Amino acid sequence: MTDRIASTDPRTGATVAEAAPTTIDEVHRIAAAAAAAAPELEHRGRDFRARLLRAVAARLEERRDAIVALGQKETGLPEARLGGELTRTAYQAEFFAAVIEDGGYLEATIDHAADTPMGPGPDLRRLLVPIGPVAVFGASNFPLAFSVPGGDTVSALAAGNPVIVKAHDSHLGLSLLSYEALVQACADVDAPEGTVGIVFGTEAGAALVVEPVVKAVGFTGSLTGGRALLDLINARPEPIPFYGELSSVNPLIVTAAAAAERPEAIANGLVASVTGSGGQLCTKPGVVFAPTGAAGDKLLGAAAALIAQTAAHPLLNARIAASYRDITASYTAAPGVKGLAIGTDAPAEGSFGSPRLLEVDAADFTAAVAEECFGPSAIAVRYADAEELRTAFAALPASLTATLHTAEDDPDLEPLVALVRPLAGRLVFDQFPTGVLVSWAQHHGGPWPSTNTLHTSVGATAIRRFLRPMVWQNAPKSVLPPELHDDAALPQRVDGRLRL
Repeated sequence: MTDRIASTDPRTGATVAEAAPTTIDEVHRIAAAAAAAAPELEHRGRDFRARLLRAVAARLEERRDAIVALGQKETGLPEARLGGELTRTAYQAEFFAAVIEDGGYLEATIDHAADTPMGPGPDLRRLLVPIGPVAVFGASNFPLAFSVPGGDTVSALAAGNPVIVKAHDSHLGLSLLSYEALVQACADVDAPEGTVGIVFGTEAGAALVVEPVVKAVGFTGSLTGGRALLDLINARPEPIPFYGELSSVNPLIVTAAAAAERPEAIANGLVASVTGSGGQLCTKPGVVFAPTGAAGDKLLGAAAALIAQTAAHPLLNARIAASYRDITASYTAAPGVKGLAIGTDAPAEGSFGSPRLLEVDAADFTAAVAEECFGPSAIAVRYADAEELRTAFAALPASLTATLHTAEDDPDLEPLVALVRPLAGRLVFDQFPTGVLVSWAQHHGGPWPSTNTLHTSVGATAIRRFLRPMVWQNAPKSVLPPELHDDAALPQRVDGRLRL
């Protein structure tokens, strides 16, 4: 019998929950149930799926106290953070209920039969349809919002697809508790059996992505883990879409004018963004470009003073804590890098990380110190002019975000936007990138290796990942989806014109 998997309290190392790894036979069974549920889930229609998602939100809220208490034990995250994440997760389910009720996401398009410059044209009707069962891999750093009941799950369900979640080993108990909420929500609306499923263990996760009935994979995790899954997917007889959120350093640039205008305010916001949730956020600004000179010195001096007063934070698991120590040690050993500040010492027990602020001149900044460091650290790159900034910036990989702190009428703004835009999916001005609002206009993605550059994992258009286009040509009305009827009550583009 395979050894059981255990989650631990990162503050103490004590075991919190255990689970038996899912066997390969069980993965086959769960996948078959999802495949059987898929046609019925699509057939039930949008109103049914909206009820399902609202039931998910209600069942999560019903378990709020138990979820938050267990989450603290398995993640070391504070009560307020977990409570806020649960609120976001429930809201996200409600939000996607509204998205599917709106119907615009379907891109319903009708070209009536008519004469064209190419000759007689047939009646063509196009719609986005569910892609099929989706595998979702839970994230370590968001045990709710990007895990079992998170954005990948609810957007895939909203699209009309069954979901099988691979629970993250770091929060097994919370994964199971959240999954029970999903199962109960399915029962509340009499959803087809197999609408949701869950597997545990690395081998089960690998088996899941090669199941022939699985048609897409959502993953939030390390670049190494993402590449391993991609290799498995690409070896399938039928490769499938992989939507991975993998690595992001989220550069933040402070212009000379901004540093002179508000050094303390920028320092306060920067340290809060770098150390919040132990720096274990995919949008943490890990590389900060600060000008040389007195204004930059004042800004970084204020940030260093704050870092020095910041307590060590429990990191999500022992592996992340070890990686944090290794990467920060490699930074400090790199040529030209010096430490500006370190927070309070980490306790001897548990998996903690002390906050760090490092500094390097732009001329010494290389890809070796541009690696994502998952934890409460940042490296400041000091630049003297636009050319030094441009040269140093070229060492960065693409990211989810890029942030610009400027002053009013800053002459550097337009060239900076041109510099950063190719490397990010969201540009932030005079704020900080941590915190990703769930909304219609949100985009959470960027060029590789941050994620799949064409899509988002947050916001209304996250549903687009789990849909495929389908066209009906000269089809009788009896076989058309309701959304393609001429009198359908949803946005349609009819003969080239948008009709709301």
